Amino acid sequence: MAMTARYCSLAQAPAPAFAPGLAAERLSALASGRRMWVNGTVLHYCFFDRDTDASVIPVPGRGVTRRVPWAGGKEQRDVVRECFAEWQDLGIGITFAEVDDRSEAELRIGFQLGAGSWSAVGRDALQAGRHERTMNFGWDLTAPGERGTALHEIGHALGMLHEHQSPFAGIHWDDEAVYAELAGPPNHWSRETTHHNILRKLDPDEVNGSVWDPQSIMEYPFSSGLVLEPEQYRAGLNPPGALSAADKEFVLRWYPPADRPGPPALVPFRSAPLGLGPGEQADFVVDPPETRTYTLGTFGDSDAVVVVFEERDGEPRYLAGQDDGGTPHNATISARLVKGRRYFVRVRLYSAWGSGETAVMCW
Repeated sequence: MAMTARYCSLAQAPAPAFAPGLAAERLSALASGRRMWVNGTVLHYCFFDRDTDASVIPVPGRGVTRRVPWAGGKEQRDVVRECFAEWQDLGIGITFAEVDDRSEAELRIGFQLGAGSWSAVGRDALQAGRHERTMNFGWDLTAPGERGTALHEIGHALGMLHEHQSPFAGIHWDDEAVYAELAGPPNHWSRETTHHNILRKLDPDEVNGSVWDPQSIMEYPFSSGLVLEPEQYRAGLNPPGALSAADKEFVLRWYPPADRPGPPALVPFRSAPLGLGPGEQADFVVDPPETRTYTLGTFGDSDAVVVVFEERDGEPRYLAGQDDGGTPHNATISARLVKGRRYFVRVRLYSAWGSGETAVMCW
């Protein structure tokens, strides 16, 4: 983030609807992992580039509208490509791949100037329609200091949240000064947007780590007079706009490098036990013996997310997924699997309880 005080503006998302009466440890596990991708996911991204890719917005005071295109020039796209590569070069278990077909992309990127920079957080991107953006860049990424904006938004796409909203930061704001600062140019934010993106404290289980990292790429810069405490930031907070050591530790913890051995086979009608701890993942391969609709699901007392990928052109493509976190039932997926093609099943556990074993099965 540059010191022009242009800020990422995340949209408010509805609170998850968990079953009432959940134990505290279940709620904690769900809060920390519900937006994270299963490890081993290939996140395909595309750039909007058609003439019809645009927003129609009113022209103030004139009673007419104008079209604002979503397409960005090659220099803008190249900055984003470089920042995807920088995250991936950490050795994380997530791969980024650019595609031209937006129906193949989990992440769809626009460059609507004046609309702010923002991104869907983690798996929230799957809720957007294929002709909708999951990420936007609202200003010139090639300007000095603005490369950090692209790193920041990709951090959101990986599931990270704003660092200054961590309850561990101990920040005491001059609230009215913050509202006044953000109401003016270049952001022009409402009080509601400012509260959601700056003043609101996150749940301790949602944040990127157990301590505040003022050097994080997910930290905003703040000018003098906005932060009252800690005292050393009264004159301003100026993160470097680069990936910090804590950023790298967090993303590698959630997305560790893939193990070298291939995943075991998930054979139809034979359950595979899941000896997983919270946040851990099990991967399986399915080579269907016949073409038909199969059901894949988990068993036992657990909260988990299950995702099925189909191997195409040597890489896994998202086919279907279900998250049973916070519900009284287990995840079940019905999918047509074709003989001669290979599929991957990935199960990431939030938490398990009860005396019975948890397992996954294909039938």
